[in-house]
This record gives sequence, structure tokens and C-alpha cells, in this order.
Amino acid sequence: MEQKQKILHQFKSQSRLPNFAIPIRYDLHLKTHLSACTFSGIVQITLTILHDTKFIVLNALELDVHGVSYSNSNTQKYKPSDVILDEEDEILVLVFDDMLRVGEGILEIEFSAPLNSHLKGFYKCTYVDGGVKKNMAVTQFEAVDARRCFPCWDEPALKASFKITLDVPKELMALSNMPVLEEKVNGDIKTVYFEESPYMSTYVVAFVIGLFDYIEETTAEGIKVRVYCPLGKREEGRYSLNLAIKVLDYFANNLLTDYSPFSNLSPLERYFSMSYPLPKLDMVAVPEFCGGAMENNGLIIYRENLMLCDALHSSAENKQVLGICVAHEVAHHWFGNLVTMAWWSDLWLNEGFATWVSYMAIDTLFPEWKMWTQFLQQTASGLVIDALEESHPIEKALSEYIERYAWKNAKTDDLWAVISEESGTQINSMMNTWTKQMGYPVISVKSRDNTVEFEQSHFLLSGQHSDSQWIIPITLSVGSYNKQKNFLLETKFHEVDISKDFAGANTTTTTETIPNLEDGNFWIKVNISQSGFYRVKYDDKLASQLRKAIENNVLSETDKFGILDDAYALCQAGQQSLSSVLSLIDVYRKELDCIVTSRLIHVCNAIVNIATEAIPDLVFELKQFFINVLQFPATICCRKLGWEPIPDEDHSSAILRGRLYRALASFDDDKTHEEAMQCFQAYMRDRKTTLLSADTKMAAYLAVIRKATVSNRYGFESILQLYREADAAEDREDILRILSACPDPDLLVEALDFLVSDEVREQDIVYGLAGISFQGRHRAWKWFKENWDPIFNKYGANFLLTNFVRDLITPFCSNEEADEIEAFFATHPHEKVAMDLKQSLEQVRIKARWVEFIKQDHSLPDLINKLAAKG
Repeated sequence: MEQKQKILHQFKSQSRLPNFAIPIRYDLHLKTHLSACTFSGIVQITLTILHDTKFIVLNALELDVHGVSYSNSNTQKYKPSDVILDEEDEILVLVFDDMLRVGEGILEIEFSAPLNSHLKGFYKCTYVDGGVKKNMAVTQFEAVDARRCFPCWDEPALKASFKITLDVPKELMALSNMPVLEEKVNGDIKTVYFEESPYMSTYVVAFVIGLFDYIEETTAEGIKVRVYCPLGKREEGRYSLNLAIKVLDYFANNLLTDYSPFSNLSPLERYFSMSYPLPKLDMVAVPEFCGGAMENNGLIIYRENLMLCDALHSSAENKQVLGICVAHEVAHHWFGNLVTMAWWSDLWLNEGFATWVSYMAIDTLFPEWKMWTQFLQQTASGLVIDALEESHPIEKALSEYIERYAWKNAKTDDLWAVISEESGTQINSMMNTWTKQMGYPVISVKSRDNTVEFEQSHFLLSGQHSDSQWIIPITLSVGSYNKQKNFLLETKFHEVDISKDFAGANTTTTTETIPNLEDGNFWIKVNISQSGFYRVKYDDKLASQLRKAIENNVLSETDKFGILDDAYALCQAGQQSLSSVLSLIDVYRKELDCIVTSRLIHVCNAIVNIATEAIPDLVFELKQFFINVLQFPATICCRKLGWEPIPDEDHSSAILRGRLYRALASFDDDKTHEEAMQCFQAYMRDRKTTLLSADTKMAAYLAVIRKATVSNRYGFESILQLYREADAAEDREDILRILSACPDPDLLVEALDFLVSDEVREQDIVYGLAGISFQGRHRAWKWFKENWDPIFNKYGANFLLTNFVRDLITPFCSNEEADEIEAFFATHPHEKVAMDLKQSLEQVRIKARWVEFIKQDHSLPDLINKLAAKG
């Protein structure tokens, strides 16, 4: 035992596997035993020994290893003298008495394991066939759970080819990354042999075993695309199938063959250098899945509500979510699967580009959705590099980047190197300021005579300060979008003389006279179209001029979005008063754009929540003010159109109508509640009524649940009934969000108990947790503490415990509550929630600071009463 510990000690607590050997090819044969919920297998790994060694170390977790041997290229066979499986470090250490020499060989390992129920690795879930619940098996390997299925080098840079064979019950289907090569039936068992894959990382290996209906089509390039759906629901996969075909055809335009349906696109729109890199694409909806979707190579796995869609009865918002999801997962076959980050620290290379090109594709396919405007909602997770003077070389650079690193791995610096080569401009120093340090800047903008002063600092919600600096692409417009200037802010301070500098080479200024800063109709907007990743803080004069510009409707939707979003963030950070934010909100009364109004609703909801803690006596008046602000768009989009479906309704209008009704319901608007109850009662009498559309149904549910109490249970019981009747995953998700939004504390406890009952799939609990109302936060936390032991025992091994922690803690906004939560987890520690707990507590303390900041704003009572009375 002492010798074993000594051997193990040298490999413990290492972030990477030792480089004794690297894999080249996996030949994996798995036998599933669904009735017993177990599987067994043999993997033969062709590998290269890089250094003479007596050890081979790879990843394995929760596997029983039964036999191991290694054969070198001379067919000499070696048996390990010791096999050490270390569960803590998730490694399998094979110890040999003889030295294994440099060169190729084959490592063979026999193993077995249970099909777990934690939605990771190789796990079991259930489906219904003829009213009977049956087992099926699914994989989810990202980030490091392939090791739960078979021993492997489970790191993204250690790519290899995969030859997969599955033994399954003969009546079931088996899917994997590659097409089926051959099937053989022996009694009740069917052996399915798949074609060998190209090089790929272990985290995108996948297989699914179950029973499905499917539909298929072929792209213009000849790629067969199949969508696998639950039995009897094949037509609900039609929308996603059509999307996948269109997206693949769109991406195919980058080669611009004669058959491309997008052959009219200019060279500026060609981003890829390679066509779809696999012979087929399967997409499968499974009943239980921990994430939204997973981009496994050639086999994308979705949870049902993100792939299935009733095109006639699904909401416009849901169709949009599905569109982005499908495009995103398909895009990963270039950004992630073909070219893979070298380590998880460069994950943004996968996710950032997949997000970007998915929006690009959907914007081309559905221009009426205005996806680039909606992209503003994604900018918090990545950096947009639009502010560089030349964008054309970057587009060519992406093509070169994909070609150079196809079937390989890349780091962030590799991308910058390719862009620098193609553009002729060294961008490393600028980009390192964004990727090598935490956070992003805020630019303070002040006016003095005809001079505009810029100062950068680190933007932190906590109010902390740092010396960080960035090289920032600044764009600004002066009084008109025809007068623009771009420059790089490379120092902490910079000045622009608009009477002189606006005649520079980097401007689009006309020969018109530059207006004076004192002109009442003059305005300056920094960060045009929100193309840069930074906040902007204006002095009082400039802020006042921008409010007038918004009121006069002379700014673009993206800039109106950005001004509001920046002001709200600055208020959270204690850098701008709530009074000034409310004065800004007041000039959005005639806003009709879907994205701007949606952001307005989000900000108003957040302010109501924080005001409940900071200025509780003014919450009623504050809600009335927000109802008044939304009356104009509500009159145009809601009151004239009502709650019922509108034939051929514009996509954005349909989304906005639903969001406006939900906002008015959440602010307890009497007219909305009255109309909602009438429509809801009609719907409960007749599910085919036309009084509620797919886009307004959620708002009606919300209005009804907000009126439900223990003494008046009609709304609660009715919505519970709708959940039990619901067949579509989309409907079940929506209802769970609404059910837990009940403000009544006793009904909330019933809703939470229902969430963790057998009536709700584990994967769907997240929707209910996310829907808990702000008013219910204290009762929900009390329920969580009372039920810690059963929650921990049931969900402690999977992703759900982190959702409980995050969703039940982040609504709080006082230091006393943060202290209480911290004390509870000090006596109930769990390492898997440590990071989420730390981040959640940080958010609570940030909001506590915000509460105190608002309390110091003594102008609020008069202002809020004045705005509420404005009508």
C-alpha cells in the first residue's frame, strides 16, 4: 500500500496528464444492458509512447477495470503489475515492471460501469412507448466526462480517431458521430458498427441508444441531415430540420460552388475555407439532458424544448430561440470540432465564434428578426472587434485560421497571429489587454468648450478600483451619424477638439459647420452601435443632450439600447444616481422597437426589485410610472391587437406583444389582470379558443398566478392542471416558470415541493427555480434550508445543486442575508457549489451596496411621485 501511494503521489493534483504517451486511435466496443442500467466494454487505444516509461497515465472515473495489456509494434505483450484507479484525481495509473520503449503500441482495457442517473458521462433516461416507460442511454461528455464512459486521454488537445461499435437490444436504434457501416443481429442483440471518425476530441464523442421517429433531407452539397424525435412527434422536428438544412447551405456559400443557394454573396461574406467536414449530421431530441444542446461531432443532442417545435402553435420567441440554438450547434462543427481550443482557458474561441456566425446565418435567413440588434444581448460574453479600421482582412483571416488548424488545436495567440499576418497589422498588444486581464473598462466623457475629454478606468460593480488599462477602439458621433470619428484610446486620458479633429482622416465629417457643444439640439454618442465592449459615462450636460435626442427619435435602436444599458449598469455600480436613470427611462415613452423596449422592461423589473428593499414605500408609485412608460407601445402592440393570434403578425411585434403583456402583469396593471383572467377562463373552458395566442399565453398565466392565494386557489390549481395535460416540452417549461412565480408564500412552498416531485423531470427543475418571484425569495430560502438533506442526497452529484444555490441566493440584497447564507454553508459545505456560492454572495453584497446608495438619493420621493402622476 505504501508503494502504491508513493507511485500515485507523483501524479496527483496535476491539471494535465503526464506526456508519457498520446492516443492516435480508439477502437471502442460497448455493450449496454438497459434493463440492469449497466454497460461493459473493451477499448483498444493505438498510442505513441513519447518517452521510455514504466507508467501509462490516462483518465477514468467510476469505472471498474477488469483487464489491461499493452502490445508494442513488435507484438510484445506487457501486463501491468499494478492498476491504480484514483477517483479523486480521476486518473488511471498503469504500472509496468518492464520499460515501455518509445514507439507505437496498442493499449487494451476491459471495463464496466453503471449507467448513471446524473445526466453526465454515459447515463440512462426514460421514454414512453405505448404508455410504457422504458430505459434509453445517452452521452454528455463536455467538459470532462468521457472518462466516465471509457478510459481515455480526456483533454481537448489530445485528438484521435474513433472506431465505435455498440451492442444494443435489436428493437432499438443506435446513433453515433459517424454513419452506420454495418449491423448484425444475433438473437435479441444487434451489433452496430460505425465508420471511423476523423480526428476529434473526446468531449465531442457521442452515442444515443433508444427508439425514435425521424425525418431527413439532404443539403445542396449532398450532406444527409436527419432529425430524430420522440415517437409520434416527427413533424415537431420539421422546423429544426429545415433550419439545419438552411444553415448548412448558408455556411456552404463560403466555397461558393454553383449549387450554393447563397452564391450571390460577396467575398466579404465568405468566412470558412472548408465545407461541412463530416458525411452526415444527425440531430436528436432526448427527454433528459443537462444543458440546452451539445455539438457532438455529427450528432447534436438537444433537450426536447430546444429542438421540437409545433410551427403552428409555438411562440415567435421560441422559434427564434430554436433558430439560434440550431445555428450555434451547427457552427461548432467548424469552431470547436474542426478547430478546437488547446485547453479550456481558450473556450471562448469555440463559443465566441459559434455565437457570432450563428447570428450571421440567422440574420441572413430571417432579416426581419433583426438579429444583429439582438446581438447586443450577447455582448457581455465576448468582445466585438468591429472597431478596427479594416474588417475585410479579418474575414479572410478566419478562413486561413480554419484551414491552418483544421483537425488540430489552437490557442488565443494563434488567432491573433493569423489576423496579424492577413491584415498586416500587429494586433497582439491590443487584444492582450482584453484577453489577458479581467473585466472591461468604463469611459468617462466630459465636455468643455469644444473639447471632449475621455478617461478610462476599470468598471467593477463592486465599486473596487484597479490600475488596469486597455487599448480601446473608440467611435463617436457628433450631432449626426454623418459626423463620426474613430480612434484608439491607448492611454488613460485623451482629448478630442471637435472643431479641429473632426476634419481628420478617420472621420466621415461633411463640410457642414460643427455645432457648438452648448447648442440645445447637439449631442455626442460614444460607442456607436455598441460595437465596442465598454461602458460609457457621460457628464450631466452630455447626458441631458442625449435624453433630448432620444425623445426626438434621432438615435438608432442600438444606441438607444446602449445608453439605457450603460446608465443602468453605472447605477448598479454606484456611479450614477437612480434619479438620473428614472429621468432617462421617462424619455423612452414612445419607444416601439422590440429590442429597446425589451431592455427597458428588463431594467424596470430590476429597479422594482431593488426598490422593494431600498425604498419600499415608493414601490407602488414606481410601478405606476413604469406602467405609464409602457402605455404607448402597449396601446399600439397590445390594446389594439388584443390577446388573440394575429394572422401573419410581424415576428418582432409578436415577441414584443407578449413581453409587454408580461411586464404589465408583473407590475400589477389592473386592466391587464382583468383581461388576462377573462382570456384564461375562456381557455380553461375550451383549449381551442382563439382568445389566447402562443405569444400572449405566458402573460395570461403570470397575471393569474399573481392573484392566486391559499384562500383563492383557482389560478394555482388551473395552471397545475395545464402542466399535467401538457404534451409539448415548450409548454411544460413555460408553466414551471410561472408556477413558482406565485407571490403567496404557502402556494410557493407547494410549487417548490411539486418541482422536486416525480412529476417533474430533473432537467426541468431549472425552469421553476429561475421563475421564483422576488417576493418569494425569503420563503424559498427557508424551504431550501428545511429540505437541504433530501435535496443534497438527490441532486448533489449532478448540475442541479448549483442551480439551487444560484437561483435561491442571488435575489437577496442585504449584507445581513449574505452573512446568514454564508453561515449556513459553513456548516453544510459542498465543493461542487463553492464557486457558484462565492459568485452568488458577491452579487448579493453588490446589491446591498446598491440599496444603500439608493437610500442616499433624497430626491427620489418627489421625482417618483411626479413621474407616476405624469400619466
